[in-house]
Amino acid sequence: MTLNGQLFFEMLVSAANALDNEQEVINNMNVFPVPDGDTGINMTLTLRTMNGLQNYKGALSDCAKQAAEVALRAARGNSGAILSLFFRGMSKAFRGLETADIADVAHAFRQGHNEAYKAVMNPTKGTILTVMQKCAESAEKFVEASAYEGAKKDMESLFEAMLKASEVALAKTPEQLPKLKEAHVVDAGGYGFVTILKGMVAALKQNPIVLLNQSNATTAAADFSDFDTDEITFAYCTECIVEKSEAFAGEDTAGELHKLLSEIGDSVVFVDDEAIIKLHVHTDHPGQVLEKAVEYGSLVTVKIENMKNQHSNMVVKQEAKNAPKVAKPEKKYGFVSVCLGEGIAAAFRDVGVDRIIHGGQTMNPSTQDIMDAVNLTPAEYVFVLPNNKNIYMVAEQAAGLVRDKKVIVVPTRSVPQGISCMIAFNPDISPEQNLEDMKAAIDGVTSMSVTGAVRSTTVEGEAIRDGQMLGLVDGSIDCVTDSAEECLGKLAEKMVDATYVMVFLGEGLSEEDADATEAIIREKAPDCEIAVLVGGQPLYPYIISVE
Repeated sequence: MTLNGQLFFEMLVSAANALDNEQEVINNMNVFPVPDGDTGINMTLTLRTMNGLQNYKGALSDCAKQAAEVALRAARGNSGAILSLFFRGMSKAFRGLETADIADVAHAFRQGHNEAYKAVMNPTKGTILTVMQKCAESAEKFVEASAYEGAKKDMESLFEAMLKASEVALAKTPEQLPKLKEAHVVDAGGYGFVTILKGMVAALKQNPIVLLNQSNATTAAADFSDFDTDEITFAYCTECIVEKSEAFAGEDTAGELHKLLSEIGDSVVFVDDEAIIKLHVHTDHPGQVLEKAVEYGSLVTVKIENMKNQHSNMVVKQEAKNAPKVAKPEKKYGFVSVCLGEGIAAAFRDVGVDRIIHGGQTMNPSTQDIMDAVNLTPAEYVFVLPNNKNIYMVAEQAAGLVRDKKVIVVPTRSVPQGISCMIAFNPDISPEQNLEDMKAAIDGVTSMSVTGAVRSTTVEGEAIRDGQMLGLVDGSIDCVTDSAEECLGKLAEKMVDATYVMVFLGEGLSEEDADATEAIIREKAPDCEIAVLVGGQPLYPYIISVE
C-alpha cells in the first residue's frame, strides 16, 4: 500500500477527531495547578482545520501542502505552533509526490520533527518534541529492517511501529521531566501527538475515528464562505467565535443570543457547543450581535464584511480566503498587544497600542489572528507584545508570514512586562534600539499575580488543594493560601523596596474594591506609589506590576 492524497486526508480527519475527543483529557495534564490547561484546546483547534479540505482528492503533495497551510494559520499556543510546524515539515518532504512509500513517509516524519525542533528556542527532553523524535527514529529503523527478506514492508505496520515507539517515549516523559513526575502526569503535548497517531492508524485500518460529540462535528465542518449573498437584503455579514465563561458552559445555553440573531437578521448559522459559540448572521446591526455575544464569554475571533461592497460570491470567497486587508503605513511605528479584560486593553491603548487581540491563558490567538492585527496596523514597523509565554511562538510564526510590514516580536511574558515596554518606547530612535530598551524594561519589572488552583497536586513537596489561591512571581508559585486577599498580602511583603506598583483587578472586582486592595499593599509597602485599575481579566483576581 502506498499513501495517496485521499488516504492522507482521511488519516488527518481521523486524527483531528481523535484529538477532539481527547481534548479535555489533554487539558487536564497540567504540570502546575494554574489555569493554563489549554494544550488540548490549542492542538484541537489547530488540527480541526483539516476538515476544511473538503474530502480532498488529488496528489499527496497538494494535500500535504494545503493541510500545512491551514494548520499554520490556525495554530494556537506553543503546542499548536509545534504541531503546525510538524505538518509543514511533512509537506516539504512530500513535495512533488503523487504517492508515498514507507521510505517517503519515514523521511516526512523526520522532516516534520526537524522543522518543529528548530523552531523551539530551548528544546527540552520529555516533551512533544521527544515523542516526535522517537517516532521518526522508529520509522527510519522500520525502513532499514524492511530491506531484509521476510520483514514487514506495508504502510499499516510502519504506522503501528511508530505508534508503539511513541507510546513508549510518552511513558518515559515523567522520568525526563521531574515536574511531570511530581504531578503524576505524562507530557500533554506528547499525549496529543500519540492521539494523532492513533487516529491515523485507525484510518489506515479502515475504521476512522468519528467525533463523539456531533455538535463539535458541526463546528469543525462549518464553512461560512459558501453562503450565497445574491438575495441577502442585510448589509453586514457578521461572524464570531465566543469561548464560553463558566456560567454558560454546556450545550444550548445561549438561547437568547440565538433569538436575537433571528430577530435582527437572516442566513443565521448558530453552533451552541459545550465550550464555544460559533455564529454567522447577515444583519444591519453587527454591534448588537457582538455586545450580546460577549455576555456569554470572550470573543475569540470576529469578522464583519459589508456585502454590498462585494461584486459577487466569488469575490467574497477569494477576499475572505486570500486577501486580508493591509493598512497603508501612516507612521513609522505601530503596536499590537495580546491581553484579556477591557480595563487592561484600555491601559494598553492609553500607552499607544494600535490594535488589541483578545487572548491569554486558555484563549490563545491563532497565527492568523496576529497576522490580521499586524496587517491592519497603519505602520511601517509593527511591534507585537504577546504578554504570555504560550503565545510568543505563535507571534514569531505570524511575523514570518507577514509580507507587507516589518514585524518585531517583543518577548513579553506578562501584562506588566508589556506595559513597561510601551512606556520605554521612544519614537525618535531606531527599531533595533527600541527593542533593546524594551528588553531592558522587561528585566526591570517584576510580574506578580493571584490565581486559583484548578486541581489538587504537589509542587516541590508542598500539597496544593483544588480551589486554593496561588501567588505567582514571574510565573513561579511563591505562596499558597485559602483566599485571594491573603495571597495578595503575602505578595505585598515582596514589594517593600518598590517605588511603583500597578494592580489590575480581575473579573468580579470593581472600583469599590480598589481601596481595600491598596490598603493591603500599603501595609507592607508604605512608601511606594500605588495605582489600582479595574482590568476585568478572567481567572486572575490580581495582576500586579512591581518596579
